[in-house]
Amino acid sequence: MSVMHGNSVKTLRQDLLAQRKSFAACGDDVPLKTALLSHLQDFLQKNASRLGSIALYWPIQDEVDLRGSLLTWVEEDKARRLCLPFARPDKHLDFYAWQEGDTLIPSQHGVPEPDPNNPRRAQIAPDCILIPCVGWSESMSATRHYFWRLGYGGGYFDRTLAQLRQAKPDLLCVGIGFDWQKLNDAQWQSQTHDEPLDIMLTESGIHNSAR
Repeated sequence: MSVMHGNSVKTLRQDLLAQRKSFAACGDDVPLKTALLSHLQDFLQKNASRLGSIALYWPIQDEVDLRGSLLTWVEEDKARRLCLPFARPDKHLDFYAWQEGDTLIPSQHGVPEPDPNNPRRAQIAPDCILIPCVGWSESMSATRHYFWRLGYGGGYFDRTLAQLRQAKPDLLCVGIGFDWQKLNDAQWQSQTHDEPLDIMLTESGIHNSAR
């Protein structure tokens, strides 16, 4: 599968989203999502000892829906917790505990968010953040791979990860996307403010950064 794009990042982003919508409309993404969710199960099992809390996302625009798999993960151990991001006015994210059935509020971008004023749902510093990708790329240094995320353009995750990693160096940041969304240097290159992903999870497997 290839992605046609113009010269700007905005055009590239629009083309990637249109392609994802097209695949979803005809059902071509179903086997890809099924395979990705299988690899998510493997990831959760392999990292069971280090993950007590996971930040997920509320799926929009044909993103992979991880909620069912993660709710099952929580049911297996009641000490585990899930949380959802809340977008602050300063374009940083806070994470609040989430349980199935919670009432959510729409963000300024129309994304369902937890209510930060809900006294029954505490703010959480997650052990792992699962981050949806519009596109992604890979680069290499002498010691490791780097995975980079092309998002929706708001910069929320980059600002948040830069801050959280200072307080929590062992934070795991996992990109969620498809192999066809992988971009080469001619299409897109990460910028100095972009935060790398520790893992890229696609339908072909769990792609780790070498450490």
